[in-house]
Amino acid sequence: MNMKRRVAAFVSALFIVVALAAPAIAQSAPSAAPTGQPAESAPLTAPVTNVDTVQDDGSFHASVGGFSIVEVFLHADPVVKSAMVLLLAASLWSWAIIFNKGLALSSLKRRAAKFEKLFWSGQSIDELFAQIAAHSDHPFAAVFVSGVREWRRAFEHGSPREGAVAGVKDRVEKAMSVTISRESDAIEGQIGFLATVANTAPFVGLFGTVWGIMNSFAAIAARHDTTLAVVAPGIAEALFATAMGLLAAIPAAIFYNRYINEIGRYTNRLDAFADELSAILSRQLDEKAR
Repeated sequence: MNMKRRVAAFVSALFIVVALAAPAIAQSAPSAAPTGQPAESAPLTAPVTNVDTVQDDGSFHASVGGFSIVEVFLHADPVVKSAMVLLLAASLWSWAIIFNKGLALSSLKRRAAKFEKLFWSGQSIDELFAQIAAHSDHPFAAVFVSGVREWRRAFEHGSPREGAVAGVKDRVEKAMSVTISRESDAIEGQIGFLATVANTAPFVGLFGTVWGIMNSFAAIAARHDTTLAVVAPGIAEALFATAMGLLAAIPAAIFYNRYINEIGRYTNRLDAFADELSAILSRQLDEKAR
């Protein structure tokens, strides 16, 4: 009897559980099985990497193609475009100065070596002066002519008195010093422009960079879109302006430092020659004044 009651209770509980679980099972099950051919996945296409930007009515659109610096320049804002033109002109003028100054310094060094060889060849001061005075076309010859000319003036009215020797020496040294200063200024001509470009070109490029980024944010605000087609044009302008600033500044800085060092060594060499010439003229002046 107890066994029958237990079996009846178990069957009743089983029916209750099945009745409660049936609605949930019916709700989660699909309404109908899929029919037809199984779906096939479409092949993935390769990503497009070359995107051009085309300006249309003040807005930029993306188009497939290659990157062009000319297009970036043509699509740039007038302010950024002006900065690019200024940097390009500064770069071209800097390279013209670089080539011109390099050739000039090479020529000066060759002429200086040739003159020093002639000066120490054993000729007298008067013979060398007569040979060079007509064409003193480089600093060493100009210094020599100015010093000897002042020295020769002391003998226009005969040998100078012993008391006037000190004044003659001083005038000879001053004449050569003035000539060295004048020749040094001529050699350093246009070098200052390289320093100006080296110092200011990065800031001009930075100005173009800031302006290009401002254009990017303005395009985002106007179109309410942050896609690459909206942001890329302004960023391209900004980076291009930065690149042009560095392109103008780096060579100018390198060659400015190089030429300043070469001019400094050449000027020291010229000073040394003037000291040697002054010593020779002073010695001859003392001998003739006795």
